[in-house]
Amino acid sequence: MTHAALDDFLVRHAPGPGVPVAPSILAARDALARASTALLAVPDATLDKPWPWRGSDADVRYGFYRILETLEEAAVAVTWAFAASPDGSRPHRAPAGDLAALATAARWDLHGRLVPLDEEVLERDPGGGEWTVRRTLAHIVNGQRAYGWFTAWWLAQGITDPSALPARVPEAVAAELPDEETEADGRLEGIRERIDATLDASSEVLGGLGDAELAVGARWSGYPVTVAFRIGRWSSHLREHTVQVDKTLAAVGWQPREVDRLVGLIHGAYGRLESLVFAMPPEALDRAGPDGRAAGGILEEGLAAAAEHAREVRESASRATPERAPG
Repeated sequence: MTHAALDDFLVRHAPGPGVPVAPSILAARDALARASTALLAVPDATLDKPWPWRGSDADVRYGFYRILETLEEAAVAVTWAFAASPDGSRPHRAPAGDLAALATAARWDLHGRLVPLDEEVLERDPGGGEWTVRRTLAHIVNGQRAYGWFTAWWLAQGITDPSALPARVPEAVAAELPDEETEADGRLEGIRERIDATLDASSEVLGGLGDAELAVGARWSGYPVTVAFRIGRWSSHLREHTVQVDKTLAAVGWQPREVDRLVGLIHGAYGRLESLVFAMPPEALDRAGPDGRAAGGILEEGLAAAAEHAREVRESASRATPERAPG
């Protein structure tokens, strides 16, 4: 976790048990970042160039789709690894973890939009009083931080009767939050890391909650809801503002290349894969499934293969096209 103040507040108000992000997930994310760097360096004009595959030549464009297929194949293998073992047991994810997993899929769709952007695009004014991309990202980070903090506060109250709910979280709690507009200061890479840190921290502290804790009363925008509603809202909030980012990019005239779109598809595929293992106890990812393979190993192997394919694709794209022989 990156933000000590956030960690301290969540730990003080949430009962646990905590569910740390598994090392295999962190390794997979690093491999995805390497793959993205390589793929984004590929110009659209090179997509028809040959890419050596299985003893022959496909094209560079298929190399991108092969990476997507690799991630989808890993998702199927992870699902199989979580199938019942010979003794009848299955890995367990808490109900709150199932909700948080929806948010991680949404998070990677957002990253797929952001990773191709130049820094200057963040500042372009869409007009009409609408937010810049940077301002929207500041709200995303601050909103996720608030979802974690305020959900933990409501949980600590333990109220199950909606009529007994306070009208709002106390001002003293809200006053501790960083100023929203500062949440997207700095370069895009740092902002994206902040998005990850806030979502991961919220999930680490709240992702182990069971049905009883999820039924505790809370409020959202003044409405009486439950803790389960608030955690389920993480995903839709990310998707809501991903749509806003898309609208802003269109308004400021940013047009994605085909390569940018393909990298976005790859991030979406990774998000679906990570959602199968996110908020899962790390030891569950180390347990061998019916075929002897563990989900954590499948995840790491799949992303390592994706990163290697990306390296090969970039090399093929940068290779000079041989001149045709005369006649």
